[in-house]
Amino acid sequence: MSEQGNDNRWLTAAECAEQMGLTVRALRLYETRRLISPRRTGKNWRLYGMSEIARLHEILALKRLGLSLAQITDLLAGHAVDLDRTLAMQEAATTALRARADEGLALIQASRRRIALGEPVAIHDIIRIARETNMSDNGSDAVAWRRYEQARPRVEVPTDPALHQRYVGFYRFATGAVMTISVRPGGLSAQLTGQDALEIFAEKDDLFFYRVVPAQLSFTGDDGGLAHSLILHQNGYEQTAFRIDEARARAIATELEDRIKDKRPVPDSEARLRGLIRESIQGEYDFNQMTEGLATATREQASKIKADLEKAGALKGHIFKGVTSEGWDVYDVTFENENLEWRFVLADDGRMSGAWIRPLP
Repeated sequence: MSEQGNDNRWLTAAECAEQMGLTVRALRLYETRRLISPRRTGKNWRLYGMSEIARLHEILALKRLGLSLAQITDLLAGHAVDLDRTLAMQEAATTALRARADEGLALIQASRRRIALGEPVAIHDIIRIARETNMSDNGSDAVAWRRYEQARPRVEVPTDPALHQRYVGFYRFATGAVMTISVRPGGLSAQLTGQDALEIFAEKDDLFFYRVVPAQLSFTGDDGGLAHSLILHQNGYEQTAFRIDEARARAIATELEDRIKDKRPVPDSEARLRGLIRESIQGEYDFNQMTEGLATATREQASKIKADLEKAGALKGHIFKGVTSEGWDVYDVTFENENLEWRFVLADDGRMSGAWIRPLP
């Protein structure tokens, strides 16, 4: 029944269940739900190959993220197996979990050293330890799941063009960026501050998707009236923007244009940059000063950033270059062995909502 010398051999139901940590009954249930379709022998025995194993891997990964079988069925039914997308989701969740564990361990070790020296441990450190070592926190899993869901294939459905007028207008994110929704021939387009307008396509009456990037826009509002907000679903996060009038949108655009023209950074820009560089070199961040999305992304990349900066050498200085079309402050930062460009942008509440580092030629 099995080809022992072949890594892609076929497995019986009993072999498949045992090796995947499932029951034969579970395999039958997944088959009933049309999630898997095992091959049949002449004697009608079921055989499970690479395609079925990959689909079972998807199912188990989604179950570990807390999805019900009904939700998994709705998500996967009718879609081809995408093992790489599943592995990417698991990689992101595991990386974030490792970063959280490393951060918690460093806090614990530092506090124990203080205790050994007879020094007091600050209450905020104990609170951070409690928070960072809370292994029941599934925030990274939630982000990984949303990345997975946002990357799945989308199918355009016909919608009533009259509904489109409900969504047309201007919406402002907490970051200060404005999304402009406009009518185009046959549908709608969306344009974020400083970016080109992109076509969006209806997946449902109130849910649209981009074809050029794995992202979606959903709209909320009163029945029959204008949408009062939209949600951008991208990179595992969900950002809400609220409708503003055209005059407010124009004022925001004018203020940004003036900042760009005058090369005017945000208040305390240099101090914020120096703080970000210092934290990046040390590999220890004040995540309370970051939005949730940036904090999660930083946790995932903290060890790599620290290693890259160790190679860059000692910090020499920095020069403010200007403001991007999206409102990011840009600096050229000189290190002993390398020159890097640093960018960051602030949310309305003053927290950092985006940060980016890239090598300069």
